[in-house]
Amino acid sequence: MADNAYAEAGVDIEAADRAVDLMKEWVEKARRPEMMGGLGGFAGLFDASALTSYRRPLLATSTDGVGTKVAVAQMMDKHDTIGFDLVGMVVDDLVVCGAEPLFMTDYIATGKVVPERIAAIVKGIAEACVEAGCALVGGETAEHPGLLAPDEYDVAGATTGVVEADDLLGADRVRAGDVAIAMAASGLHSNGYSLVRHVFFTHAGWSVERTVDELGRTLGEELLVPTRIYAKPCLAIARETETHAMAHVTGGGLANNLARVMPEGLKATLDRSTWTPAPIFDVVRKVGGVAQPDLEATLNCGVGMVALTAPDSVDAAIARLGELGIDAWVAGEVAADDAGGVELVGQHPGW
Repeated sequence: MADNAYAEAGVDIEAADRAVDLMKEWVEKARRPEMMGGLGGFAGLFDASALTSYRRPLLATSTDGVGTKVAVAQMMDKHDTIGFDLVGMVVDDLVVCGAEPLFMTDYIATGKVVPERIAAIVKGIAEACVEAGCALVGGETAEHPGLLAPDEYDVAGATTGVVEADDLLGADRVRAGDVAIAMAASGLHSNGYSLVRHVFFTHAGWSVERTVDELGRTLGEELLVPTRIYAKPCLAIARETETHAMAHVTGGGLANNLARVMPEGLKATLDRSTWTPAPIFDVVRKVGGVAQPDLEATLNCGVGMVALTAPDSVDAAIARLGELGIDAWVAGEVAADDAGGVELVGQHPGW
């Protein structure tokens, strides 16, 4: 075979090297003082000596991807926001237990390495890491010709954080009388895109260029709104208020995710009339003829995070979240109930 046999097989090493050069600037911005070394090592290094200040440090870890939202990014040929979705999916799973995200790694698989596209993806990941307060210590870009089309890619990531054992949040802390504080989502976030894409592209035959009056922008622009990163605001109320548990609203919707932090014998009741979901949710519902139970079991319907907080701390928690840019409100409460679980009552205004 020729000297460039690997290139003939579809793998371009020079393109991969150029992608690394282009992403260096962004990775450098996503550092913490504990991060050691730079790009190019076989493993990312993070100085863990700071953990000696903990009495009993618990390491927390989370891994996830972005799902079929990447298909929309590819349709739009816009790749610098999908990193916020990736980081949001993993770091906000950590903070629900009170853990501070320390560092993250990413993995990008693509049919063909286009350096500028890979750099744009990493730029978004790095900027989101800065917003979340964690370091991007490393990652991997893999070229998979024959498995993925040249313009196709998928992204995944993993993060590690730490929480003092005595400060661990969860179901065992939840009490009757706790108040459910809802935190507004920025939009669809990164779940339910198989349903959303089916509704708009298959069922309705819309394109990403279509301007949707209810949204005030094109469909593609709406679908690419990045996932909100709640890490720093949630850590603030975990440390400064008597917040007992939190739930990140991802796949499965509001009720199913909040149920994951509800102990036996307690039930959370949330009132839909306390918030109006962003227009995109109503558009999905109407265009697709999607029944509300199906919608609520798939999409966040306007709430990206929920905190269960002691009554005396509610005002302080909502005020603190507001200071940090998160719209929050009282959506319900926890009460003793042998049936347990979560119940949604009432109706959204205008629905």
